[in-house]
Amino acid sequence: MGPEFRKLPGSEMNRLSVAEYPEAPKHPIYLMLHNIRSMWNVGAMFRTADAAGIEKMILTGYTATPPRKEITKTALGAEANVLWEYHADPLEALSRLREQGVRIFGLEIAEGSRSYTDLNAADFPICLVVGNEVDGIDPQVLEGCDEVLEIPQYGTKHSLNVAVAAGIALFELVRVFRRGA
Repeated sequence: MGPEFRKLPGSEMNRLSVAEYPEAPKHPIYLMLHNIRSMWNVGAMFRTADAAGIEKMILTGYTATPPRKEITKTALGAEANVLWEYHADPLEALSRLREQGVRIFGLEIAEGSRSYTDLNAADFPICLVVGNEVDGIDPQVLEGCDEVLEIPQYGTKHSLNVAVAAGIALFELVRVFRRGA
């Protein structure tokens, strides 16, 4: 038999409290959601952003914003902790980030993309852009990116749920940043 494992209760997980979270250091990662149609996906990405300790989320286009019960249902309150802002125009938001020295990376299956695992410390601070569940990132927004990252697909669907894809990429970004920090 292998080692014994004991599931940790919440009190033993060394989590930040809601009061501690705003002051805790964040990873220099931004997540832009453009034209996300599902509020449950928005909530899931808030929850992942909280777990990854990113700097901020930027909601654009027709992406729903808190407070919405559908967002809260999957965010489990993370929408109250993670810094976020809304911009109707994603290109304006990207321009502001670029002025702050943030590199813009779309997460999309695209010609000229590179693997999401092919990042290094020079790529930070970084904004990861995700797009609509059906159509992906709008062509104009994709053109506004410095580079495009792609998660390899080995099945028949050639796509992942946007919240799942964002989670995979965000934690890879955190891993790369922490390795180089």
